[in-house]
Amino acid sequence: MSAPRLMVMIASTRPGRAGLPVGRWFAERARADGRFEIDLADLAEIALPFFDEPHHPRLRQYAHDHTRAWSARVQAAEAVALVMPEYNFGYTAPLKNALDFLYWEWHYKPAGLVSYGGIAGGTRAQQLIKPVLTQLRMVPAAESVVIPFVARYIVDGTFRPDDTMVQSATATLNELHRLQRALAPLRAGEAAAG
Repeated sequence: MSAPRLMVMIASTRPGRAGLPVGRWFAERARADGRFEIDLADLAEIALPFFDEPHHPRLRQYAHDHTRAWSARVQAAEAVALVMPEYNFGYTAPLKNALDFLYWEWHYKPAGLVSYGGIAGGTRAQQLIKPVLTQLRMVPAAESVVIPFVARYIVDGTFRPDDTMVQSATATLNELHRLQRALAPLRAGEAAAG
């Protein structure tokens, strides 16, 4: 049986973003963990336009190739980790846009949160994204990774976490693995219902 696929989504598209080294670090931690197949989804590379579908996502009547490609990629994931900065006490517009493009594809997938920023480490963004995730029938993991003053931990383009961040990543991966197994029957039931 193949390992469940974990999509690690880098939610910042800003040039010079900390999200790229943080996302690569978390993806590598997850790969080394060995329980997941990893899909590193960089929203800067994916470059979804601002939501441009003429029909509501719940209908799955996608008019554009970029939406069909995004749908297939998200559908293939069994868990998601959002690597997200905090902008003005909230999450990024590209992240909300990527979520809003789809509906059914997100259902019954656990969501791990890896946030970074200044003194709060992205915790306010984490709290604001949770109602959006639950409306999409996702299940936010109780454990998360919080990275305050993220620039201190990036050296020559590489994220160098402290022990607390490493332990938090392990706890988050443990919870994502448990949740994806628990939610698998719901995903399968929904897929069978069409």
